[in-house]
Amino acid sequence: MKCAEKLKSVKKEIWQQQGIYKPEGENVESAEFEEFINNVRENSDIYEVVSRYVPLVMKGGRFWACCPFHEEKTPSFSVSPDKGIFYCFGCHEGGNVFKFISKMEHISYFDAVKLQAERLGIKIPSRKKSSAEIQTEQEKDFLLKITSAARDFYHNCLKTQEGEKGRKYLEARGITKKVIEDFKLGYAPDSWDFLTKKITARGFTEKQLLEAGLAIEKKSGDGIYDRLRGRVIIPISDISGKAVAFGGRILIEDKDASKYLNTPETEIFSKGKLLFGLDKSKQAIISKNTAIVVEGYMDAISLFSAGVENVVASLGTAFTAEQAKLLSRYARKIIFCYDSDAAGQNATVRATPIMKNTGAEVFILVIPDGKDPDEFIRKHGKDAFEQLLKNVTPVIDYQFRYNLEHSDISTLGGKIKVLREIFPVCSELKNTVIQKEYLKKFSGALLIDEDLIFEEWRKFLSRSQKNKAAPKKNPVAGNSLIHKCGSSIIKKLWYEPELCSYVLECVPKENFISIHVEILNYIEKCCNEEKMPNDLTAAENLSENANVEIAEILGTYLPQDSETKAFEDSIKILQRMLLKKKYKQELTEAEKFFQAGDIKSFTEKTQLALNIKKEISEL
Repeated sequence: MKCAEKLKSVKKEIWQQQGIYKPEGENVESAEFEEFINNVRENSDIYEVVSRYVPLVMKGGRFWACCPFHEEKTPSFSVSPDKGIFYCFGCHEGGNVFKFISKMEHISYFDAVKLQAERLGIKIPSRKKSSAEIQTEQEKDFLLKITSAARDFYHNCLKTQEGEKGRKYLEARGITKKVIEDFKLGYAPDSWDFLTKKITARGFTEKQLLEAGLAIEKKSGDGIYDRLRGRVIIPISDISGKAVAFGGRILIEDKDASKYLNTPETEIFSKGKLLFGLDKSKQAIISKNTAIVVEGYMDAISLFSAGVENVVASLGTAFTAEQAKLLSRYARKIIFCYDSDAAGQNATVRATPIMKNTGAEVFILVIPDGKDPDEFIRKHGKDAFEQLLKNVTPVIDYQFRYNLEHSDISTLGGKIKVLREIFPVCSELKNTVIQKEYLKKFSGALLIDEDLIFEEWRKFLSRSQKNKAAPKKNPVAGNSLIHKCGSSIIKKLWYEPELCSYVLECVPKENFISIHVEILNYIEKCCNEEKMPNDLTAAENLSENANVEIAEILGTYLPQDSETKAFEDSIKILQRMLLKKKYKQELTEAEKFFQAGDIKSFTEKTQLALNIKKEISEL
């Protein structure tokens, strides 16, 4: 089967996974699907869609705005409703309504079609699901309905006389009414069963309340009671804005009670996969190409309330690789602004390398006087905070200062410990002049002769090179072009594993270098299990060298269109190399038959070689 036909097959698989599917036996380009696409397109007003994201002004028969895809002061982004297209004369980005949604939301083209269909209330053609799948979806839907109802109850309670305590608390912290509405902040009365009674009266069961994490089973006797009581309630939402969990902040400090209490992880909530506030802040993050990461949701809410909107919180937990990958979809510059206490410093040191592995530029904002972001902005305001943002600390400076403070540099062992910790960070600097300046800085701070520092640095680089020695590879491993092509293909497959079968039909695994074969096997396994590849499972399933390789591949940044072109070109290059190899083999076989006097076999082999040569020219 030709690659073009395989690609159609892959499109079908993609549509199946996206929920856009037609019964077996029908053509993938069937009228039903085309009708669906056309229906969504015809009912989509590109002016209305774009207006959701940027303000448009009519001028000369078109609507204009400052481009949301690059920074500019003079509007060069145009929308033509009659043609249903947008185009920027500055960055040359353009396309239809689906292309615009996919770029603004940082989702695939197919997800953009689905999203717009949902907004318009147009039913998406879907495949027949198994009874187990239907049951799982129904359970999740019930949980989402419960959390949505709970959010509304808590939010409405904040507006009542009972909720006055919560309103005064939020007012004292400078949280505006608009932010209270945006985040749907609420209040849980100091009652054992306020929410339980309200939710069960709506037809939900006690079992479902327990599964949603909103209630706790009584230790003695039957029944349940509310998990959150007498607290300000902060809904935790997924990227689409659906409430999936809750945090409760106590109003009066009590040594016997936790300051914050969260609902547990459930089928719809995994704290290591979400970033609090991202559903509200993603447009500001995209616009500034910068995200500020804080520890707790009150830090994020306070900054947002003060007008610093490109902020998210890691929910007070250890920053994860999945959170880093999620955030890297929206910004290239990441600023960590954790608390200045010991726990916050430790969290910062652990988080920065995880974020750097995505290829992002990472900085640290150190709040003066040991304050947290919430305290600082309430006391000094937005302007003072933005002034701090202009003087963020590079990771290497923060790491060195941290190591100095946590090591006994009066001893030789302590000094060596600092160098061991800081040399790997220094090696990430691309400019050798800057590296040397830092080495001099280390020398002065540690009171070690510069020559000795530079000698230790050379030893470190030498050891690093040995550790990076390439593993045993197949015969094509030394070919840098094959390595480069394999890297481009793997980067595409990492985010779209459903393309794996298409790639391997076009280019069998044996034509990749061995370390890429290991990664491809992992991606193929994830695809078969209907899971997305991620850093956590990769660490468990791949060798150390393969993990280093995938980190380097994912850390290389290219615009989305360039990545797609690199992917397509790489497949063609590897196909061409494979076909050239087969071409030579067929000619060699033909020569043997000619020497043996087998003219019939010689003619057949020659014709096969000519057919392969034609395929090469078509590529």
